[in-house]
Amino acid sequence: MTLAQYSMMLIIGWQTYNIARDGGMSVAEASGQLALIGLFQFAPLFILTPFSGLAADRFDRRTLGMLTILLQMICAAALAWFTWNETMALPVLFAIAVLLGIGRAFTGPAMSALAANLIPKSILPNAIALTSISWQSGMIAGPALGGYLYAIEPALPYTVSTGLFGLAFLAMSMIGKVPQPALKRDVRPIGQIVDGLRYVGRNKMVLGSITLDLFAVFLAGATALFPVYARDILQVGEQGLAQLAMAPAVGAALTAVWFSFRPLKTNVGPKMLWAVFVFGVCTIIFGLSTNMLLSLSMLFIVGAADMFSVYIRGSLIQLHTPDEKRGRVSAVSQLTISASNEGGDFFSGSLAYAMGPVGAVVTGGIGAIVTVALWARIFPVLRTTKTFDPPEDLDE
Repeated sequence: MTLAQYSMMLIIGWQTYNIARDGGMSVAEASGQLALIGLFQFAPLFILTPFSGLAADRFDRRTLGMLTILLQMICAAALAWFTWNETMALPVLFAIAVLLGIGRAFTGPAMSALAANLIPKSILPNAIALTSISWQSGMIAGPALGGYLYAIEPALPYTVSTGLFGLAFLAMSMIGKVPQPALKRDVRPIGQIVDGLRYVGRNKMVLGSITLDLFAVFLAGATALFPVYARDILQVGEQGLAQLAMAPAVGAALTAVWFSFRPLKTNVGPKMLWAVFVFGVCTIIFGLSTNMLLSLSMLFIVGAADMFSVYIRGSLIQLHTPDEKRGRVSAVSQLTISASNEGGDFFSGSLAYAMGPVGAVVTGGIGAIVTVALWARIFPVLRTTKTFDPPEDLDE
């Protein structure tokens, strides 16, 4: 599924930017169209994620996952049809972005909570690393697949993605029945949503970990501007675009492989803060670079630092959350991830429209560094957490 998602999303951004540029828009104006793609994906995620978290706690998580995969498969097929018939236009791309946002709003909480039901808690950090390897492998191969298939035939990446979503649907259907947490039926749905939000706000470890990623990646996310760098700054075309998208995924995947064999055990909080600091520094250097090799090197480190942070944050959130709240807490985490990714795409695209792509990326990297300094002070628990071990009473 990840392979299909990242193959498809890379080409959506590339088509959006090229349609805008070929239509006579300037670099800044075309960057604004990339901002809209991010906005149209984030808006449904923002609206629906609290409810999708409740759905993951109330309904069969496997069924929810299957339905969202089916929706993404239909989107991929529609994109293939419009591209094949050479009728692709910006309104079509924007509409598909909204549908993908709806699907992903329900995918994240259901899949994340499902994993914790299938895996013993004692090996959950190792399993998160292994899951990250699969995820990052898709992030590595997906952009390469999309870029090179697009060079052969523009509709081909979407056609292949349709088939891959079909395989993911089949694989999900083979998972047997999983235990469903027992919620208090005397509490109304809105009350259950509020209960999940209240737990996140009360648990400073969970709140600090989630919001650190939210603000750092929101400010320093450069991925939305890869089409700008590929076409107009580094001038490396769609194959270079694929390499730019692959570089952070390779760094992240190798980091995940390392953690699957050598799981982190000490000083997890301080190391997470340092990882986000490195993420910001390398983002700044990438923003200023006009050399493809240097750009790829910095993006490799950006991906490694991000995975370092993701591994720690994911383990802390899962292990510090009771099972009956895990779907809703995962939904809050999903919302912040989407805010930092798709919302960050909107922010960086808008900033590029206002001050140029280089200024936008550099400013974002500086913002990530400032976020680390502030969060280390606001959430001192992040500086003092040594291990993944949760407290005896998770509701405290």
